[in-house]
Order: sequence, then C-alpha cells, then structure tokens
Amino acid sequence: MGKHWTDRDVPSQQGRVAVVTGANTGLGFQTAKVLAECGATVVLAVRDVEKGKRAAARFGAGTDVTVQELDLASLESVRAAAADLHATLPKIDLLINNAGVMYPPRQTTRDGFELQFGTNHLGHFAFTGLLLDLLLPVEGSRVVSLGSVAHRFGAAIHFDDLQWENSYDRFAAYGQAKLANLMFAYELQRRLARHGTTASIAAHPGVARTELMRNSPAVVRVLAPLSGHSAERGALPILRAATDLGALGGQYYGPDGLGGFRGHPEVVTSSPQSYDIAIQQRLWTVSEELAGVKFPVG
Repeated sequence: MGKHWTDRDVPSQQGRVAVVTGANTGLGFQTAKVLAECGATVVLAVRDVEKGKRAAARFGAGTDVTVQELDLASLESVRAAAADLHATLPKIDLLINNAGVMYPPRQTTRDGFELQFGTNHLGHFAFTGLLLDLLLPVEGSRVVSLGSVAHRFGAAIHFDDLQWENSYDRFAAYGQAKLANLMFAYELQRRLARHGTTASIAAHPGVARTELMRNSPAVVRVLAPLSGHSAERGALPILRAATDLGALGGQYYGPDGLGGFRGHPEVVTSSPQSYDIAIQQRLWTVSEELAGVKFPVG
C-alpha cells in the first residue's frame, strides 16, 4: 500500500481565498488552520463573531485570517454575509460548507424550517448560490459539502414532510439533512460541469470527536473515543477534497476504515439512493423555492 495522504500533502495555497463555515471550532477550525498555514487567505464564517475572533487569535503568526458573521439558520443573515463577502473579496477559490447542527430537540430556523434541514442544507444551499459568481471565473475553484455516515442510517428525503411537522425524529432528521448535502453536491457538480472551472466535491469526517456530538445519546459519546478519531484526523477528507490536485468533481472523500468511522482519507461511495438523479433534481427545485435563491448555473 502506498503512502497515506496527510495534511503535509496539502499543496501551497498561496494566492487562494478560502471561506470555511463553522470555522471557530472542531473540523472547521482544523480545516481553516491548515489552509491558512499553507498560505491561503481564510475567512472564518461563523455564527458567533466573538468566538470567531478568539479562534482567529489561535492561528499562527503570518497567517491571513478574517472573521465573517454568518448564521445559517437565518436566510437574512446568509444574504447579508454573501453581500459582505462580495464587497470584500475579489474571488473565492474554496467554499467549504462545514457548519452544522446534529440531533437537537425539534427547533426551527428564523424562517420556520426544521433546524437541521434548514441549517445544514438550506442555509448552505443559499450561501453557495449567492457566492457562486465569485467562484465560477476562478480556474480550479471548488465547493466542498460535508456529508456524514448518518446519511446511510434510515435516511430519506421526506418531500411530504420536509420540516418534520407531523412527527419528529432527531436522528432521522439529521440523516435527511446530510443526505440532502450529498445530493446537493452531486447535482451541483452536474450543473457546474459545463462551465469547466469549478468543481463540487463532497467529504465526510467519519466519527470525529468534536462539539457537534454534544446532543448525541450517552452511548454514542461513550463509544466515540473507541470507534472514532480526532478532529485533526476528521478534517483530512475535507482538506483532501479541497486541495488534492487529483480530486475530481462529483467525488466523495472519507475515512477508509470499517464503516467509514475512521481511517485515512480516500475516495469512497455514498448510499445508492444518494445517487438518484430524479430525487436530486426534485430536491434542488424545492430548495430553490424554499431558500429563494436561483443559481447562476442551469
């Protein structure tokens, strides 16, 4: 077996601009930190600006890091953040849609969407659509969307009750949201392919020990140290999807170990239903209507 890919394989990011959502902690922080240390100008797009500033202060000397307020649970905030970035950035090379919520009690976003679907999928869907014009002119630009092993566990896109108003299962709702992230990534790649400049690539961290697990059942929190790995290791599939010169649009990176829980970052496959083009396209149409955002790619 050849050498395993690590963060030391990230090529120089000098001259590149990266926007990372949820970058004040966990996977987002580790991803942003490596990109900045490799020379990228990095924007930490975070809900809590003060936490973002404290995170930025932990970056090494000589790194170029700024903080942008972004609440993915508010389409007004998403639009405001996109407008700010248009005013401050000449281009975007990497958009890494990392932020998310997992397993909360049923709550809604400011726009009335179920929190996990609204934040993890619709918020990032809108954010990507509003920023895509800053990526399309840039050769080699990428959008990285985060999936999860949870997209395999009883997950489906419940078009008859996307917002879980009839009944709520926080685990199934998370699975739906992460399945939607993958379907978005694949459909986006199909639409980007004709432009030839920007690629849409998906990644998942396996089971990474981060703050995201705070709402997990006790048994999951107990088993995570045994079956999972650190945030540093969990960030590697994201970094590979974002920076590996050999990565291709439409690919999905994740740990290569049993169940995808941990291991080395490699190209993996997602569930059969995640590749269903008819469902991808239906979800895209519904998402454009709910988010009120039209993409500049047909």
